[in-house]
Formats: sequence, structure tokens, C-alpha cells
Amino acid sequence: MGLFGTDGVRGKAGEAITALNAMRLAMAAGIYFQKSTKTGKIIVGKDTRRSGYMMENAIVSGLTAVGFDVVQIGPMPTPAVAFLTPNMRCDAGIMISASHNPFEDNGVKFFDAEGNKLNRDCEAQIEAIYQDDKAIADAQQTGKRIGKSKRIDDVIGRYIVHIKNSFPCDLTLSGLRVVIDCANGAGYKVGPTVLQELGAEVFVIGDEPNGFNINDDCGAIHPSTLAKQVVEKRADLGIALDGDADRVLLIDEHGEIVNGDKLMGVLALHLHRHGILRGGGMVATVMSNTALDDFLKKEGLKVLRSAVGDKHVVAMMQANDMNFGGEESGHIIFSDYAKTGDGITSALQALAYLVESGKKASDAFNPFVLYPQEKRNLVVEEKIPFEKIEGYEALVARIEEAGLRHLFRYSGTEKKLRLLIEGVDRKKIASMMAEAESFFKRALG
Repeated sequence: MGLFGTDGVRGKAGEAITALNAMRLAMAAGIYFQKSTKTGKIIVGKDTRRSGYMMENAIVSGLTAVGFDVVQIGPMPTPAVAFLTPNMRCDAGIMISASHNPFEDNGVKFFDAEGNKLNRDCEAQIEAIYQDDKAIADAQQTGKRIGKSKRIDDVIGRYIVHIKNSFPCDLTLSGLRVVIDCANGAGYKVGPTVLQELGAEVFVIGDEPNGFNINDDCGAIHPSTLAKQVVEKRADLGIALDGDADRVLLIDEHGEIVNGDKLMGVLALHLHRHGILRGGGMVATVMSNTALDDFLKKEGLKVLRSAVGDKHVVAMMQANDMNFGGEESGHIIFSDYAKTGDGITSALQALAYLVESGKKASDAFNPFVLYPQEKRNLVVEEKIPFEKIEGYEALVARIEEAGLRHLFRYSGTEKKLRLLIEGVDRKKIASMMAEAESFFKRALG
């Protein structure tokens, strides 16, 4: 597929994603959603990038051209769009965001009427329509059948109430000092408001978006500023969101990053001990450390592995009647409260555990030791299928003979190859990573 990557459509605004192809993509999506329409409405949200104005207007034009009415809600987190789509009885939801990417990029994420991200088959159907000139031309409406658009500015209150309801009603954050970094992104209003209303003493950074500073040396991708603030403010916890607030990274009281696998292990066990965890375990991706599996196995819980991407996690959760899962990168899904990764909801669940445990964050979120692993990201010119690379199978055989686990995959959103090697012997890992890195550099330029 040429348009869709791991998480929707993404690329450099004005080049890979222009106003023209954004409008055409919206028209194709509108044609696709027409077959199941009930209300004729589609909700559109965005993050804080300057190019969001261009994208939003183009998408609204495309949707109204094929007959849909559009509800524009302005800058809001991706999980808010997922929640508000069914809440406002819309046929679909569209989020304009490139998530953790720099401001120069932008993208589009689609949700169905129930607030679920679209699967590969649905995306393939939209792409097929996108490529079909006749289908696009025939779907354009005239006269009274052309859609209309309106902007609603008060939906933030609905979402705030919704995520506050995920926090146990018998608990309060009173007495806790929290620093939150909103990445100058879509969660810059919601995140601080929720924490303050639940009683925390809140210090806020990354809450002054100007269209260009989203994810710029801030947020979940760049947590060093937050870590420094946590120590300076003597805070109990630091919370870093990414640009569209669908992922979270935590910082303990010492300014250290809380590992995502450790956080998920703690939260899974917390849900289990409260009798809330369904399905006998959780879903993680192939990126998660094997130590997570072994930790939960000791508690009688299982870990299922999905492909990378929170929509793949959600699909496996639904297939196995599970209500908890996530990615070590910080996309964590509590499906009782959200249909997708939700950074603020995840932070609230972590804070609830912190309050109940009475522990310091450095102790509470450090339940096991990770197995050694190394990761590399290589920029590539072309994503050649591994099976077509001479010598690839021999490389994999050598890694497995060394007793190591490996994961090699192309990024779905960038021209990058991601390498991971894991095991118990650090020297073997380092040696095989050096060999793998050298091999792919020669093979892929």
C-alpha cells in the first residue's frame, strides 16, 4: 500500500501530503463511509501544527463535496476523537496529526463509528477509491446534497469528564506534586486540567503551542527537560505526552525514565489484583522485552504478542476478550475507557496505583529487571523486502544460534529500518548488533 503506514497516513506537509491529496483522501474516505452511514456526520480533530489549518480545510472540503456534514473540534488529543466519534453519533472520526513527528510532518488517522482505528482491509478500500478517478468524480454532490460544516468548541468538557471517570472515585491526587509536559501539542489544555481537578499540585511545561514547536525538544520524545523539572520541583512524578497525546512517558522522582514494559507489567498486575483484568493477561507487541512475559507468568498471567501499532494491539485484545495492552513506547490501552492509546488516561491509572501503593515512583514502577537488548534505527533509501536481500537468512541463523531474540522491521511512517536484538549475554548482543548493522548498511545503502 502506498498511502497508509503503521498508523494512518503520514508525511511531510506540502510535499508528501498536500492540500490537494488531503482533499482527495477525505473524499475517498467519505465514499467509503457512505456505505455504512447512519447520521451523515464525520468529526474532525487536529493537533497544533501550522499545517493543520491547511489540512483541516482541505479535509472539510473533501467530505462536504461528497455529501457529509462535518463537526470540527479543533486541537484535541487523538483518543478524544476516538471517544467523541460514537459519543456524538458520527459515522466516522478523522484526526489530523503526525503524532510524535516534527512539525514539518502531518498525517491523517481514521476511526469508524465505534471509535476504532481502521484495519488494513478498510485502509486498502479507501486507497483503492483514492486511486479511482471515476469514483471520485461520480461521488461529488450538487445543490442541497452538498454537506455543511460547523465548529464546536465545548467538546473538551465531555472528554475531560470521560477520562476523569477512569480514575477511582474514592481516590484523590491531593498531596502529589506532578510535572506534565504537553509537548506543545494536542493535550496542552486537557492534561493539566484533569490533573488539577483531581487535586494534584501541577507544574506545566510544553503548553505554549505556536504551530512550530510541537515535539520540539519536549514531550515524550525528548524527556530531558521534564526530568530536570521533576527534580527541581521535588515532584512525585513527571508525565510526558507526545504531540497528539495518545502515548505517555513517566519520569520518577529521581528524574529517571520509567520503562514502558515495567509500567505495563505493574498496571496489568494492579488490574488483576483488583479483579478488573480480563482474558487472563495482556497484549504487548513484538518490541516488548521478554522479561515482561516472565514477570507476569509468575503471577499466572499471559502475554500475547501483536504487530507494532496500537491498532494491532487493540485488534488482538478484542479477539481474545482482553481489556489491557500496549506498546513499550507508551501507547497503552485500557479498553474499558478508551479505544486507542490514551496518554492522559494511562497517566491517571499509573497515578492511581502510585496513590494506592504508597510507594515512591522509583520503587512502584520498577518491579523486575529487563533482559539486555540493543536497538538501532538506520535511515534507508529503499525498503527492500528482507527475503530479497542476499545473506539475510544466514544472518538470522547466526543470531538464533547465539541464543538471541531479534526483531528487524521497517518503520511504517519513516524511511527507517529498526533493529532489535535481545538476550542474556551483553557481549553476544553487541557483537551481533554490530554485524547486523554493518550487513544492512551494505545491503540497503
